[in-house]
Amino acid sequence: MSMKEDALQMKKEVEEIRTHIRDYKKQSKRQFIIILVMLALWFASIGLFIYYINTTGYEVVTETAETTDSGNACVGDNCNNGEINYGKGDKNN
Repeated sequence: MSMKEDALQMKKEVEEIRTHIRDYKKQSKRQFIIILVMLALWFASIGLFIYYINTTGYEVVTETAETTDSGNACVGDNCNNGEINYGKGDKNN
């Protein structure tokens, strides 16, 4: 082989290496962007989970009852003149 052919062969190899490097840079950039997007989605999901946990809770229901006698309150129609009826049997139990 002559020096001219060797130089042409070397030039082709250098161009191939350059194209591989360019492709590698593009691929690395894409992978970096994908990793950033995945991290952003991961942090967003954790944030939404924490927000959901903090916004759900117990519901507090307050009932007020009016008294007609000496301060004994009755709920609904279950006033038995101060007697407590737990729903077992009749008033005599």
